[in-house]
Amino acid sequence: MEPAEDSGVVDFHGDEEIIEVVELGPPRPDDLAEEMEGVDFDDEEAEEPDAEAWETEDDEGMEDDMEVQDDSEVTFSLHSAPVFCVSLDPKTNMLAVTGGEDDKAFVWRVSDGELLFECSGHKDSVTCAGFSYDSVFVATGDMCGLIKVWRVDTKEEVKSFDVGGLEWMEWHPQACVLLAGTHDGTCWMWKIPSGDCKTFQGPACPATCGRILPDGKRAVVGYDDGTVRIWDLKQGTSLHVLKGQDGHRDLLTCVASNQDGSMIMTGSVDCHAKLVNSATGKVVCVFKMESMTPKAPTGENEEAESNSVESLGFCNVMPLAAVGYLDGTLAIYDLPTQTLRHKCEHESGIVQLLWEENSAVVYTCSLDGALRLWDARSGKMIGEYRGHSSEILDFAVNKDASIVVTTSGDHQAKVFCVQRPDR
Repeated sequence: MEPAEDSGVVDFHGDEEIIEVVELGPPRPDDLAEEMEGVDFDDEEAEEPDAEAWETEDDEGMEDDMEVQDDSEVTFSLHSAPVFCVSLDPKTNMLAVTGGEDDKAFVWRVSDGELLFECSGHKDSVTCAGFSYDSVFVATGDMCGLIKVWRVDTKEEVKSFDVGGLEWMEWHPQACVLLAGTHDGTCWMWKIPSGDCKTFQGPACPATCGRILPDGKRAVVGYDDGTVRIWDLKQGTSLHVLKGQDGHRDLLTCVASNQDGSMIMTGSVDCHAKLVNSATGKVVCVFKMESMTPKAPTGENEEAESNSVESLGFCNVMPLAAVGYLDGTLAIYDLPTQTLRHKCEHESGIVQLLWEENSAVVYTCSLDGALRLWDARSGKMIGEYRGHSSEILDFAVNKDASIVVTTSGDHQAKVFCVQRPDR
């Protein structure tokens, strides 16, 4: 099924299954906020499953008496438990929102760590947090499925939703619309601040990850059963369903798209990353490394070493993609030739990766508590920043790639000023 013919839709070329060169130019400007006005939001209710507990590793093993190298400029210390998520306000990059296992979320200033306000009222770990495209609103979501939306300038709560078993949450790129995936496979979409709602019913299993595509009219969602769906947000229909051989053998951990939304990548616990043409729903290629097959247990009481794709993303300025694995491997792939270009090893598992907006530099954070910068052209590490005494769980990079904000199992968020010799 082809995407609806709309003035803002990218012009795809037929039903190509093999893409040799990927165009990475910016999407056309489109008044997506006005486009979303045409969405028919129905007041639908979905059954709310009981939230499942999320077990996290205890940090009792941290050696407090060891002096930790600290390269950070600012430390935010109001959380009293591991800090799971962080986002920067897209308009100014001056504000951060963090959420943690202490059932708390805070909006604070990046320059000096000063608290602006607490997003109060959560009863479970806050695992999702982010600002709207215009930085007017900030949303926080906890594991039980309680989502709260606040107006930043007045510091007042404007809406709350209870969806049960929240898996992920994301703001629309150019409209005050919030999308979230839940444990029962439902995706919810709300207009803010009216609260008008629309739902997308997937398979009866968790919607484990999702991403709104740059055209603002479609979203890609990955599920626990290994299937991938591309949704038409206006019509509420599924444009493409990837399952069986086209899907994954295990749950989806992450999805990403290139800058114009023509290509999608999906990552899974099955250790495969798939490149998909978003217009046709066809798999272009599968990135996998045979040497990364989990090792078999050597003793009777030992378990096999596990591995999975944890994060992935496209470079905006070169036809490259990066895949981060739980075993600590960062793989840089060349898209025109669909081959492995570089393999960058980490001391421990990669939690997340992000590309710089305007260069071929990719950032990684890992379970060893370090933030690293890699030049994807050479495969060389060009920077390493430390300061956390536990694993880094999330991070965000500002627009000009001068500031990185990290969150950690050590109960802290830190601001690093990134210095690069080539700038």
